[in-house]
Amino acid sequence: MATMQECRGALDKLSDNLANADRDVRGAAALDRSLSCHITDLDVTFSGRLENGRIDVTDTTPGPPRDKAQIRLVMAGDDLVAMVDGSLNFAKAWASGRVRLEAGFRDLLRLRTLL
Repeated sequence: MATMQECRGALDKLSDNLANADRDVRGAAALDRSLSCHITDLDVTFSGRLENGRIDVTDTTPGPPRDKAQIRLVMAGDDLVAMVDGSLNFAKAWASGRVRLEAGFRDLLRLRTLL
C-alpha cells in the first residue's frame, strides 16, 4: 500500500509532467479549477487547484473531501502511484471503476485529452 508521502510525491510528479507536456496536453490542463484527490485506502484527501497547467496541493485532510471541488478524483494510493509512473493506464483504470473522475461536462471534455 502506498504511503501518504508516496501519494503526495505522485501528485507533485503529475504536476511536473503536466507542466512539461506537449502543447495539447498543457492546453487541456490549463484550467483554473479547484481539485481534490481522495485516496480511499489511506482515507485522506489532497486538495488544491489545477491552474496554469500545474497541480498545487494546498491542504491534506483525513477522510473524504470536505468541500466539493470542481474536479474530483477518487482512487487507491497504489493506483495513483502506478498511473503517474506509467504502469497503469488512466483510461483503462477509469473504465474499470478503479479510478473515479468527476467534473462538469465542459471540464470533462477538455480533460479528455489527458486520458
